[in-house]
Amino acid sequence: MTITSVTEDRGVTAAGPHARQAFRRKTSHLKQIPQDRAIRERIRAACIQAAARVDKSHPLSKDQMEKLTRETLADLGLPEGYIGWTMVALASEFWREQVSAVPPAKRLLLLPHCLRPADGCPAEYSQFGLDCGPCGGCCIADLRLTAERLGYRVIVAEGSPVVMQIILGGYVDAILGVACLNVLEKALDKILLAGIPCMAVPLLSSECRNSSVDMDWVNDMIRVRRQQPVQQTATYIHLLRTASRLFEPDELDRLAVRQRGGPRLSELNGKGLAGLEPIAATEAIAYDFLTRGGKYARPFITLAVYDALTGGRATLPDGAKHAAGFGDAVKRTAMSIETFHKASLVHDDIEDDDQFRYGQETLHRVYGIPTALNVGDYLIGLGYRLVSREAKCLGADAVVDILDCLAHAHTKLTEGQGAELIWRDSRDKRLQPLDALAIYALKTAPAFEAALFCGARLVGPVDDFGKSLRQFARHLGVAFQILNDLNDWLGDSHNKLAAGTDALEGRPTLLWALALEGLPGGEQDELLGLVNGDPRSAAARMERTRQLYHQAGVFEKAHALVDRYQERAAAIADATAPAELQRLLYYLIETVLERPTEHFHTLSEPAACIDRDFSAPT
Repeated sequence: MTITSVTEDRGVTAAGPHARQAFRRKTSHLKQIPQDRAIRERIRAACIQAAARVDKSHPLSKDQMEKLTRETLADLGLPEGYIGWTMVALASEFWREQVSAVPPAKRLLLLPHCLRPADGCPAEYSQFGLDCGPCGGCCIADLRLTAERLGYRVIVAEGSPVVMQIILGGYVDAILGVACLNVLEKALDKILLAGIPCMAVPLLSSECRNSSVDMDWVNDMIRVRRQQPVQQTATYIHLLRTASRLFEPDELDRLAVRQRGGPRLSELNGKGLAGLEPIAATEAIAYDFLTRGGKYARPFITLAVYDALTGGRATLPDGAKHAAGFGDAVKRTAMSIETFHKASLVHDDIEDDDQFRYGQETLHRVYGIPTALNVGDYLIGLGYRLVSREAKCLGADAVVDILDCLAHAHTKLTEGQGAELIWRDSRDKRLQPLDALAIYALKTAPAFEAALFCGARLVGPVDDFGKSLRQFARHLGVAFQILNDLNDWLGDSHNKLAAGTDALEGRPTLLWALALEGLPGGEQDELLGLVNGDPRSAAARMERTRQLYHQAGVFEKAHALVDRYQERAAAIADATAPAELQRLLYYLIETVLERPTEHFHTLSEPAACIDRDFSAPT
């Protein structure tokens, strides 16, 4: 199994050279809305023609779609400011045939709350969005009634976090939405890249109240006639669902049979651990944590690599049965990656004394540190057991190689975490960017490497293939961790609920290192003092830290470093074969490295420190 150079020019159907284009930029100037209905009609008609000429065997990347959009606008003599609006129209026409193949009962319609009147709306919010009734005060009720009569599921919410859960749960197979361009850019990118059939109609303004939309277009979208497409488009949805279902309680219990046979925590009717035999408590807490949440990205990677190297049949539109039919040994190997990840989260939460994980209290806050430590250790043992007992099915050599890879990843993770703890607990908080990147390469990259390698080794010996996978994983992992640092300043509904905690709690982040490097002496001392006995409140210290970070250009420099590592990962993807694996690597780059869009200002030129080569040794 080897990586070969891919040089074939596939035009707009290729997944290749687009990955070398700029990854980060401002897009607000590209989101102008054509206010003239006649112009919108011209653009929509041109998009119908453009979509008809495109190969639909695989989803278009954002770069490919933008290229086609620019060509369309140029032919119409219209400005580039309409790119965002036109991309939505083009994407909708690209996916129209695929949406038409989905029965209405398996379609989800997302409507925006900003279509309701700003004053006087009686509807209240629930966990699924606006609980809208047929009051006749706005068009939402009319659209909802039309869709529900056809069999649609309808949610009145923008970017609702339950949407992906609904998709992964298998409840819907197509998404239709109405939203402003900002929401569509953020919410639909991953859906489109994953190959989930999707159509949308943009709102006619970006205001969050009293907005409007081309109602006849929305009704046309809702009533799209059911028919089989001429050409079906590849999708990752079957693999994403398979990875998620591994950790549904029944499937988890089947693949990783409980040794103690006790009840699930959810079955104890509020009794807590008092309803368990003490010897079964650790297993019950561990299994409950495995099912609690997360994106299950790592087991997806393992399954997707395995599928890519065996023909990519699970990405075909009828690939659900093929993905579900993966052997149990393959599924258990993918599960093992997640058990190690979850164990690291339990231990990391203890070491950082984090309060929340997946929107719930962390295990050590609920059960105490000793019990949480023990649960983390149990998960590590479970991960090794899931693989070690598959020698008969996978072969002894494959099991040894996979276990060795997992052990390597586990060792590197603990080395990186150990370095972080030693630095955090030291009185001297000075840190060089290279040192922070070295910690990242140890802490984050090995998990991606293990997920990629295990998927490949399930197929056969990897030979020199392993080196390229390790390099790709390192670049992806380091970029991912830098983005995680940036997201810490936003708060995160999946994990931490408070912003800026890493800096205030003295963790060795790249942002901190870049700030120390970029600030003059007096401000350096002030920054160091903020985590060393400063008497001000946490909110005041966080705000001053943010100001110093901006002064040092930290956020811009961090984004530029993400660009650099992303470009390196893309260069490896460019040289990867087979094509199914190449597409997967591009997909990982674009989805794992999701940016906190326009929350941080960017520079028009790369920051000065980026001229140096920040390699991240492992």
